[in-house]
This record gives sequence, C-alpha cells and structure tokens, in this order.
Amino acid sequence: MSLSKKLDTWYEDYGRTLPWRGIDDPYRIWLSEIILQQTRIEQGRDYYHRFVEAFPTVADLAAASEEQVLRLWQGLGYYSRARNLHAAAQYIMDACGGRFPDSHEGILRLKGVGRYTAAAIASFAFRLPYPVIDGNVYRFISRLYGIATPIGTDAAYSEFERLLQEQIDRRRPDRFNAALMDFGSLQCKPQPDCTACPFADECNALRTGRVGLLPVKAPKVKPVDRWFYYLDLRWQRDGKVFTLLEQRTGKDIWRGLYQFPLLETEHELDDGELVPAAAGFAAREFGLGAVEFNPSVIFKHQLTHRTIHARFLRAELGEEPPVIPHKCRVEEVKMIKKIPVSRLIDRYLQTL
Repeated sequence: MSLSKKLDTWYEDYGRTLPWRGIDDPYRIWLSEIILQQTRIEQGRDYYHRFVEAFPTVADLAAASEEQVLRLWQGLGYYSRARNLHAAAQYIMDACGGRFPDSHEGILRLKGVGRYTAAAIASFAFRLPYPVIDGNVYRFISRLYGIATPIGTDAAYSEFERLLQEQIDRRRPDRFNAALMDFGSLQCKPQPDCTACPFADECNALRTGRVGLLPVKAPKVKPVDRWFYYLDLRWQRDGKVFTLLEQRTGKDIWRGLYQFPLLETEHELDDGELVPAAAGFAAREFGLGAVEFNPSVIFKHQLTHRTIHARFLRAELGEEPPVIPHKCRVEEVKMIKKIPVSRLIDRYLQTL
C-alpha cells in the first residue's frame, strides 16, 4: 500500500478536527497558518477565533491600524508575523484588487510567506499538489526513509519536498497534507509508540534502531544575554495615574510594541550600580532630580536567540510630571491594557 493510501486510512480514524480544516477560504487558511508558525495549536486556536471575529475578511484586516493588529496578537510572540500579516493584507487589497492569490507563485509573494506556508495555503485552499513540510513531517519522513540530512535548512527542505512530490495524492493534496502533519504530531511523536504504528514494518529508523536519533537537527545557536532596565515613572493628575511609554523601532525585537523607557546595559547591574544608573538616566532623559526608585525582582524572558534579564524601577513622582521627550507618550496606567506591549511588559503589569 502506498504512503498516500496508508496515511489516508489512518487519517480517517485519527485525523484532528480543526476550525480551519475542511474550508476553502484562502484568507482564513492563511490566517491560521501564520498564527500557527512557532505556536502550539491549543494556543493558536483562540487567537485564530479572535482574528476572525475582529477581521472577518482580508479587507477588514487591511483597513485596521498596525497597533490594533499588534494588540490582538499580544502574547503570541514573534511579532514580525503580525506586521507581515498586516502588510500582506494591504498588498492583497492594493496590488491584487482584493483577490487572494490563487497560484503557488502568487502566494509566495505575500510578505511573511515562505515555502511551507505557501504549500499549505495552495493545497488546502486551491487543491494544488504542494507537500507541506513542518517539524512533524520532518520527524516522520526522516524516520520512515532513514534520512539523516540535518533539518531546518533549504537543502533539507528541497530533499524532503522532492520525495513527497512523488507520493502526494494529486486528487486530494489537502487531505494528504493534513494526514501527513497529523501523523507526525499524533503518532510519530518524539517518543512514539512504534507498536501501534501502521508503518512499523517498513520504517527504516525502527529497523536500524535509530528512532531516537532521527531527525538530525542542526546545532542550536546559543542565545545572547541582554540586560533591560525599565523606568516606570508615575504621577497623578485629576485623580488619574499616568506613566510614560515609548515605542520600539528599528529592526530589533518587539518592533512596534510599547514599553516603559528603557536603559539597556552591556552587563548586569548589581544592586549597588542599579539605582545610581537609573537616577542618571532619569536625570538626563526626563529632567528628574532626586527620585526614590523601587526596583522589581528580575524577570527572565526567553526568546529564540536572546535571553532577556529585565528589572523594572518604579518611581512615584506625586503631581509633578517629568520632562516628556519627543519619543515618549503619556498614558493613563489603567489604559495600558489596550496598547500592544510585549509579554515581558505584560508579566510585570500583572504583578502590580
């Protein structure tokens, strides 16, 4: 029995029911695929429903502000996905006349869409025979055929793609791809039950004792440590509490999100260095004299390539506001929840 037929038989009994399956709306399929990049299905499902409710069509998404999109995305991480999603929606409206591209090449032109995402949209929305290759597929196929090429590279993707192009069901590429991903996720897991696997008789890894060795992964890059010290400067006016926020710009992490004024240092500041450094920063940037700071505990925030070590220094200024630099905006503290901030900032706010 072919790979396609055996997968289809397994999928009939064990395939997952997901809100973006069994539909042919390319906008919603695209939305789900972008959300699910680097995201577990359990978490992504809620965000998918929120986006569909807030932006039912690509026109609605294109018409939204970037701040609205980032706020709705908050907590998912990898915020470039949200910015690319928004930019691609505007491209579809402006350059494609509001019509979602219906070819693999056209889909690849969308900002933030790579080979995997383009193959997923092409197959699920338009029944085009492009195999999807994610981490689950890499694991299953590398074990089944005994492929030891390190995954996560263009060379590996091309190798697996050529193999699967020969196997894909050209009548139902959408079902083939769904079965392929589900099998890797539900059956051929990192610690699989090979006794229940329908491919046990033909699995190269099982036969050669390499189930735990495949797929081969390229060496991970060690995350870089960074030290962030945020100033939470608060003052009161007319019974309301205000603070300062600034927007992250450039090509660094969290671009477009808001944060408290940030002092980043090249090394960790000990308790003896922390308050003097914060006081100097507050004097230079905000014209503040003697201020009593209340430092928070250290918040450790892990990103793929960076480890952020953050502390928040809160200061109560009474009714005297600081000098407000051009790059900062005044915000009522209770309204920050409506502004897009990083998960790190949100974690701090939840402790107050």
